Amino acid sequence: MADERVPAVTLQAPDLNGEKHREPVLSVAQMRAAERAAITAGITEYELMRRAGEGAAQWVVRMAAGRRVCVLCGLGNNGGDGYVIAAALQRAGIEVDVIAPRGPVSAVAREARSKFDGEVRTSGRIGAPVVVDCLFGYGLNNNITGDYASLLEMMGNVPAMRIAIDVPSGIEADTGRIRGPVPSFDLTLALGAWKLAHFTQPASLLMGALRLVPIGLASSPAEAFLSARPVFAPPAADAHKYSRGLLTIVGGAMPGASILAAEAAMRSGAGYVRLLSDHSHPSAPADLVIRVDNLEEELSDDRASAFLIGPGLGRGEGARGRLAIALDQGMPTVIDADALHLLDCDVIEGCDVSAVVLTPHDGELAALCRTFGIPSGTRLAQAKALHGKTGMTVLAKGRNTALAGEEGAILFPPATPWLSIAGTGDILAGLVASRLAVHKEPQRAATEGMWLHSEAARIAAPTFSASDLVHAVRPAMATFL
Repeated sequence: MADERVPAVTLQAPDLNGEKHREPVLSVAQMRAAERAAITAGITEYELMRRAGEGAAQWVVRMAAGRRVCVLCGLGNNGGDGYVIAAALQRAGIEVDVIAPRGPVSAVAREARSKFDGEVRTSGRIGAPVVVDCLFGYGLNNNITGDYASLLEMMGNVPAMRIAIDVPSGIEADTGRIRGPVPSFDLTLALGAWKLAHFTQPASLLMGALRLVPIGLASSPAEAFLSARPVFAPPAADAHKYSRGLLTIVGGAMPGASILAAEAAMRSGAGYVRLLSDHSHPSAPADLVIRVDNLEEELSDDRASAFLIGPGLGRGEGARGRLAIALDQGMPTVIDADALHLLDCDVIEGCDVSAVVLTPHDGELAALCRTFGIPSGTRLAQAKALHGKTGMTVLAKGRNTALAGEEGAILFPPATPWLSIAGTGDILAGLVASRLAVHKEPQRAATEGMWLHSEAARIAAPTFSASDLVHAVRPAMATFL
């Protein structure tokens, strides 16, 4: 039974539905530091293991629904968690089968093994309809081979529900790198805190549903935070179109992309959206203001709140000149698409870029990193390095989006894969730019734009065109008020 002197372990789902706080995402070093701090404060290492194992067991009991469970235990502390889980399942009246190719090596894992009153096999077939992976924990940094690789392969081939404890065995917690034959899981239970791999491709694609098991760790410095769902305020009672934000979109060679961005911006908070273009567009909505006058004169309008440049811009010398003129104004600006390929040290030299937001996808992020001399790495690492090098806020978009800015780094819940169609990036740029025009806060605007984008996709799914997504922005806005 649980120690009555210690508060019961609670079950916690991730902040994927918008709690009003940011949950930390820890690196391996930060997680170890948090555990050391807890031990220094008087919590024994075994007590931390007990909380983790019994908290995870509550989820396993729920998912097993009375069915037999096979727990795979490694030789380290993750294996120790497995023995605690197995003992808790026994107490709950669930039949448990434990497979451990080798015995535990750490003192705390051996203590956990001693408290499990059941048989432990070193090999054999996985025959249970629920399998719990406790082979390797967050400290893995080498390839999995031999008996453990064979167990992972067997686990992937049996018709069973698969549950991973902390991170699936064979995945590096800091990078998401896959170091063995990792199967796909139905559920991953993070112990104590989220790890970077939980929100890093390709590892995150194998983890299934994510749930957090708190174990009483104190707050500590984090590598990043999981984004909390924002709340929007309605316009002030005395608002007018300029006080709500005038967004100027700089168009170029391909009008379709800039019109998509403009339509998204018009539905996401800005009071006035205008498109600067070389010519009018018959397909543009009647309520979009299109200006074909002198670019520099239009960009110097002191009523403007923010700019967007990139969607449909093109990459010729004329486009580079437009980007330079826009940046020279020192205005809050979103740079997307073609403009990202034109950005370099010469273009930003002498410009105030502290309120500039970059919105690159992976290919554009790689190009920017080459331009600014940033080495390869995870999406989060590159976004942070690019922000550090340029001072600009970087929204590195994708299924697992990373945001780096003055307020630190933020990771987002995965968006629907239905977003993987042409034009959705232009819409995201318009959403971020519109929110930037409303309040002129770059990192906040990027966060709000990302959530709006995901919510609009949820409403528009299961399948949609870019135009359908634009029309889902309005009902999406209503969910944040």
